[in-house]
Amino acid sequence: MFPLTEENKHVAQLLLSTGTCPRCIFRFCGVDFHAPYKLPYKDLLNELQKFLETEKDELILEVPNPPPKKIRLQELEDGIDGIDNLSQNGEGRVSIIEDGSIASKNSNLNVCNVCLGILQEFCEKEFIKKVCQKVEASGFEFTNLVFSVSFPPQLSVREHAAWLLVKQEMGKQSLSLGRNDIVQLKEAYKWITHPLISEELGVPIDGKSLFEVSVVFAHPETVEDCHFLRVICPDCFKPAKNKQSVFTRMAVMKALNKIKEEDFLKQFPCPPNSPKAVCTVLEIECAHGAVFVAGRYNKYSRNLPQTPWIIDGERKLESSVEELISDHLLAVFKAESFNFSSSGREDVDVRTLGNGRPFAIELVNPHRVHFTSQEIKELQQKINNSSNKIQVRDLQLVTREAIGHMKEGEEEKTKSYSALIWTNNTIQKKDIEFLNDIKELKIDQKTPLRVLHRRPLAVRTRIIHSMESHYVDDHHFRLYLKTQAGTSYDLHLIFLEMNKNHSGPFNWLFWDFLVISSRHCYSEVAFLKEKKDNKC
Repeated sequence: MFPLTEENKHVAQLLLSTGTCPRCIFRFCGVDFHAPYKLPYKDLLNELQKFLETEKDELILEVPNPPPKKIRLQELEDGIDGIDNLSQNGEGRVSIIEDGSIASKNSNLNVCNVCLGILQEFCEKEFIKKVCQKVEASGFEFTNLVFSVSFPPQLSVREHAAWLLVKQEMGKQSLSLGRNDIVQLKEAYKWITHPLISEELGVPIDGKSLFEVSVVFAHPETVEDCHFLRVICPDCFKPAKNKQSVFTRMAVMKALNKIKEEDFLKQFPCPPNSPKAVCTVLEIECAHGAVFVAGRYNKYSRNLPQTPWIIDGERKLESSVEELISDHLLAVFKAESFNFSSSGREDVDVRTLGNGRPFAIELVNPHRVHFTSQEIKELQQKINNSSNKIQVRDLQLVTREAIGHMKEGEEEKTKSYSALIWTNNTIQKKDIEFLNDIKELKIDQKTPLRVLHRRPLAVRTRIIHSMESHYVDDHHFRLYLKTQAGTSYDLHLIFLEMNKNHSGPFNWLFWDFLVISSRHCYSEVAFLKEKKDNKC
């Protein structure tokens, strides 16, 4: 069933005669169901011509400032009858073939003066196949996709001009047409192309898919259509660093909403002129949203930074925890790049033991994204076998939200440290027992010298939640500390702070001591599916 009614006939005749394609005519007539748009273009044009059949030999075309004579029946020299597109000054004529139907002259070649060919050849199966061939050759792994298009901003100007034309014509019949009554070009394009793409690739179109296929259109011939708007509404077109042109779709729409109708009609032809060529396709791109891999790492080397250690352009050490993990992930996921993050960090000469430190890696534009649990286990083992400096555990795919939880808990988590301490004075077990009673010790911590190249100098209050001492011999004991995140494990600083607030054995006990060995045991932060805490 043809979607237009007798009420639409006059508008359809007007738009077709001025060079508008059948699908755009449907849009301006408010056809909001999909089936009519999906018909092949030639079939659609034939159906529209049949709908506009008339028994009269003549048709008077009502347009603003109509020509003073009737448009008469005539036959083209080549035997093909049709409708001429409007010339550049807006004049034209309608031809009626012998059976009374309206046809467009060289209809297969005429470019729509509103959509610039978007709803013509770029909706046909031939073009969709080209897009799908590009997708299949991209090497991405996907089970669904989102299809996005970018249209030239001048399409909004042309649609505005056509709307004013139809609005004026309908006003003569005491009818109205609001901007929101017109079916959006992207909506109509989506209705036509989505089923074709889905059928060709064998996967559903899903607006939430991480895999995106995008097509960018341009139309150099009409690029200056928008320029008059900048003169009338200069405040709508402000340069932006990330935009190549000020004539963005949003800027053009803002200006169109602001400009008065009479000012628009003075500056732009209504109906819009018919172009000579259809849009061009600037690019067809495929991209996959980032995926996130997380886990915990243990660091066993005292000569390994967490991230590449580069100061003033000079690399200090050959490798890093970040690189030892991410190099394997980049290769397996076939990603373009990565971003490493973790719940805190440790110094280059400090080991990380126990459960390990939570980390996450964002893999940008990965071509492979689907892995079984067994494949993830094998990937973890491959990382662990590649170096004796680190080990990873609990490797798994996580969501972006999980990464947020890791960062949110960074300041609230607790960290555990262990240090083997030598004292110059002879000690007994009872001499260090008082350490076990110290709770919630506040210290004023300056930014350590080792990180001044990347952090501002400041004094920050940190808390030592608890201590636990283990006697070893007359000159050695092991001290376990549970601290607030961000607390330095410089025991000299901690003991000096304790000396300010405690008397008794502490004053002489730690006046001369040496930290023989220290290690970061683990960070406690809820983030991953993990095993129970290990003792360090």
